[in-house]
Amino acid sequence: MIKKIVLLVVINLLFQQTQAQDISLFEKHLLIQNGDTLPYRLLLPENYDASKKYPLVFFLHGAGERGNDNEKQLVHGAKLFLKEENRKNFPAIIVFPQCPANSFWSNVQFKMDNGKRVFEFQEAGEPTIAMKLAQALLIKIMQTYPVAKKQIYIGGLSMGGMGTFEMVRRNPKLFAAAIPICGGGNTATASNLKKTKWWVFHGGKDDVVPANLSEEMVGALKKVKATVKFTLYPDANHNSWDPAFAEPTLLSWLFSQRK
Repeated sequence: MIKKIVLLVVINLLFQQTQAQDISLFEKHLLIQNGDTLPYRLLLPENYDASKKYPLVFFLHGAGERGNDNEKQLVHGAKLFLKEENRKNFPAIIVFPQCPANSFWSNVQFKMDNGKRVFEFQEAGEPTIAMKLAQALLIKIMQTYPVAKKQIYIGGLSMGGMGTFEMVRRNPKLFAAAIPICGGGNTATASNLKKTKWWVFHGGKDDVVPANLSEEMVGALKKVKATVKFTLYPDANHNSWDPAFAEPTLLSWLFSQRK
């Protein structure tokens, strides 16, 4: 009898662990606007109650996850929000849009200089199609779900880290906090970013997006007296999102920030 009880307990724990990491819990949706489509995945809190207000996390993936399968954007970061303890301790609405293959979150130009990729971030100008759609989706989510307006957060990695800086620049009063990982932006836009609290991450050995892009943005943010912290992983390459997602205080810091 005792063996049966122990077996049932083990099976139940395994089931709960599987559920906690079940990517299918992110609902599949599409935003269609002016003939353009933005796939996105949506994770609602456990025991979702429409009469309550919830924080919103908007996460932008990297260039390698572009497309229209509504799957690849969850490769990095989604499991962090599916962990049982995080769903329990930080109930929130989580959104992962997917950038079209022919677009880019950030309005940035690329060129090669002595075999190295150089990024030229635009200070102003029209947003890309992907950024237009992402902003439209953000508005839709805020209108459709009970979002706590003082707890709207954004983050992203690589291309998504660049998109994070630009999204905040285009919506300077909206976000309570931002977590760009191995990204970059135009330092001249820092004054439009100072009302948001920042935790910036990068790998010291990044050979795809140089660490100096984050370092320069952090320096510019400090000059305008923004609240910013910077974590550089000396031995990490481009995948600095791995140690960033493993930071024990990442979510507690993020969800403690309010406008």
